[in-house]
Amino acid sequence: MRFDDYTQFDAIGLAGLVAAREVAAADVLEAAIDAIERLNPELNAVVTPMFDQARSSIVSGPFAGVPYLVKDLNTNIAGVRSANGSRLLRDNVAKSDSTLITRLRDAGLVLVGKTNTPEFGLNVCTSPAEFGATRNPHDQSRSAGGSSGGSACAVASGMLPAAHATDSGGSIRIPASNCGLFGLKPTRSLVPLGNDSVEGLGGMSTGHAVTHSVRDSALLLRLTSGGLPGDSYAPPAQRPIPNRYRIAVWTEGFADESVSPECVAAVSAAADLCESLGMAVEVVRPPVDGSALRSAFDVLFTANIAAALDVVDDEEAIVQGVEPATYACRTAAKRYSAVDYVAAVAAMRATATALGTFFDTYDALLTPTLANPPLLLGDLSMQTDDWDAYVTRMLDEIPFTPLFNGTGGAAMSVPLGRSSDGLPIGVQFGSDLGSDEMLLDLAAQLEEAAPWHDRR
Repeated sequence: MRFDDYTQFDAIGLAGLVAAREVAAADVLEAAIDAIERLNPELNAVVTPMFDQARSSIVSGPFAGVPYLVKDLNTNIAGVRSANGSRLLRDNVAKSDSTLITRLRDAGLVLVGKTNTPEFGLNVCTSPAEFGATRNPHDQSRSAGGSSGGSACAVASGMLPAAHATDSGGSIRIPASNCGLFGLKPTRSLVPLGNDSVEGLGGMSTGHAVTHSVRDSALLLRLTSGGLPGDSYAPPAQRPIPNRYRIAVWTEGFADESVSPECVAAVSAAADLCESLGMAVEVVRPPVDGSALRSAFDVLFTANIAAALDVVDDEEAIVQGVEPATYACRTAAKRYSAVDYVAAVAAMRATATALGTFFDTYDALLTPTLANPPLLLGDLSMQTDDWDAYVTRMLDEIPFTPLFNGTGGAAMSVPLGRSSDGLPIGVQFGSDLGSDEMLLDLAAQLEEAAPWHDRR
């Protein structure tokens, strides 16, 4: 299979070719391996190749023979390094497949490697000291985003049509926006975490994928959904798909963060597109206390990172093994009490309650995905021990995405915008718990009206 042919198909398209015996699954895999070997030296998306294992693991399933990459963050594949972007864990090898990996294999996906991520996912850019920076394939001087930057870069560059991603504060939607991809963050607990934990970051973490096509995302979601024993949250019933969508629009930062005019313009154009499709569109401020949420996110992130690091019973290993910002994050956690943690969770729950009422009136909230177009490489570095300055800058870049991690509702970045110099700009549609199928339906309408698949 020629590389040019390979990149013309999404994952469902490739699976269809294999099923119809128009191409051998082994040839599809070799096309993916060839693409990774040719493109990865410049882009640095894949940090742990699994080519030999992939060649011996082609099986049947809805995605039979389709190559797939897995983000190297809290996702366990038997016999494969699970480093979480950190020198501290560079020799950590998973003993068994997680439930999520089993479901991906059962779907027929062929796992060809693991992708780059910032250390412990603590950046909106992907440039870990241990593995180096992932470059944006649209402009290699720019960041691919984080923390699923390696996965987004791989898909956007044409290494393969879809890849696994995770999201605790926007980490599916951020790189999807930067790389011109579709990225859905599912409802809390709908898709299991890749380490078989029933909860991550106080309920903020979930996982899914970055894709070119909406239909790939929809099928991947169906094949990987389902809780784990002892899950902290039971996913609610899916919201019905409306006859006419009611879209609320808001472009100002919830805590008065500055938002680029180009990101605002992308939302305005998306709102116009929605109206042209017969949807009701209204500019309205949602009931969100952005300052309270920023404080809550700080408490939850620092406490959870500290807890993860404290499992390592070797202070010198931690000091030598993690980046300055990670260590500073752990140190900052000590200023908070258990009461502060409970208050942070309560702040998120109060927001979820208020937005639940808001989504009785509106089907979705349309915002920018990010405050700015893709950042230059090095703009947000973890080589700092000033946690307060670092987390302030990081949250300034993502005024909108963490909201739906806090509420647990589904949200997606849709690649509808472009900056003046041609860089991708995503717009975010978010909604309530159980809105996944509704958002996928909305995205499919937008995809049909304004296709983005030629934007590699």
